[in-house]
Formats: sequence, C-alpha cells, structure tokens
Amino acid sequence: MVIKAANLHFSELRDKINACPVGAHIRIEDCLGQRYIASGHSADIEIIGTPGNALGAYLAGGKIVVRGSAQDATGDTMDDGEIVIYGSSGDATGYAMRGGRIFVRDNAGYRAGIHMKAYGEKIPVIVIGGRGGYFLGEYQAGGKIIVLGLNTDGKPVVGEYCGTGMHGGEIVIRSRALPPNLPPQVTAAVATAEDMKDIVPEIKAYCKYFSIEPKKVLDADFFILRPNTANPYKQLYTYN
Repeated sequence: MVIKAANLHFSELRDKINACPVGAHIRIEDCLGQRYIASGHSADIEIIGTPGNALGAYLAGGKIVVRGSAQDATGDTMDDGEIVIYGSSGDATGYAMRGGRIFVRDNAGYRAGIHMKAYGEKIPVIVIGGRGGYFLGEYQAGGKIIVLGLNTDGKPVVGEYCGTGMHGGEIVIRSRALPPNLPPQVTAAVATAEDMKDIVPEIKAYCKYFSIEPKKVLDADFFILRPNTANPYKQLYTYN
C-alpha cells in the first residue's frame, strides 16, 4: 500500500494508515513532518521523508523504517517492535520506552532514553550510531542505550550530564575515554567480556541495517555506565 503524504494533515494520514489491511506493508511517500505516525500500531511501515514528533508513540509491535531523519519523541512510550532511522533523530528519542528497539544510524538529540524503563521480560534498547546529546539517559530506570560514536569528527560521543538521575539500566559508550563530569548517580567501568555478550548482538543488528562491517565497530574500547547503588539518590525510586 502506498500513501502519498504531501499536504495531508496528520489526522488524514492517520485515517489512511488505519484503513490499510492488517498485515499490509505500508509505504508513506513525501512525508512532511506529520505527527503521531503509527501511534499505537503494530504495522509494517516504510517512510520516505521526515516524520514529525512522536513517531511510533506507544508502538505495539511491527517495524517502522524511516528513509531520512525523524523529529522529537520518536518511540515515545513504545512497548514493542522496531524503529530504524536512516538519518538522525531529534530530542527525547525513546522517551519512557519500555520495550522494543530503536536504531538511529547517525545522531540523537537531547535526552535520548529519558525515563526509559524495563517492563517484565521486555528490555528496551536504543542504538545510536553517532553522538548522543546532552542528558542522555536522564532518569533512566531500565533498558540499554548504546552509543557508537561513528563519524563524529572528533567531537565527544555524548554530551554533558550523561546519566543524570540514572537509577536503572545501562549506558554503553564506544570511546577511547569516559565522558567528563559524570554525575554521582553513575558508576563507569570498561565493558567486560561478559558485558559484551549482551551488547554485541545489538551492535551486529545495527551494522546489518546500515551495511557496516561489524568488526570495524567492535574492534574498539567500550565503557559501561550503571547506577551507583551506594548513592542514596537511587532510594528515591527503588529498593536496593
């Protein structure tokens, strides 16, 4: 099914998506910032252009592929499925997501993974190929954020205030050195071979999507950030 999105109001585009048969592959062409695409869906959607805010909000399964960049709040509170972005994503990517995976080929804006959480057996994952902006993983309560630092032209892999308020989950950073001025809620260490068992499959999935040789990415140093259980800040949110 092909939907021409140019000049469609987001509600008109929503209605056209909802009218497609269950299980159909939906191709949206000439996307021009329409919001809430695939909100609550579990569909197979390919987007040509630039979707607006809250792409895949409350996504319940399926796959969304964006042949371009996405705006803010991609995957807001998503529960399952995959979002693959062949470009960059805006602020608050994966806001409060509790399941599924988001792969961003290039960079993510501020507050990616904010309030990200695990739910039951669901462990959400965000893989950012380039840089993560300020406040990456802010108040993170679960799941895994992986930042690969590819094609960053020597710029820091993550911005300031990484992991501020973090009280669960993990942040994995591919870098020669740790980011400076980490908050006291975070501990940092070189990723061990045991740690990498869970990290490598996600990196390989990223490389498969974006046609990158995995060895070129994996032959590097990785650091892993976790909550500091000795810090009383954690007690505001969960039991030790």
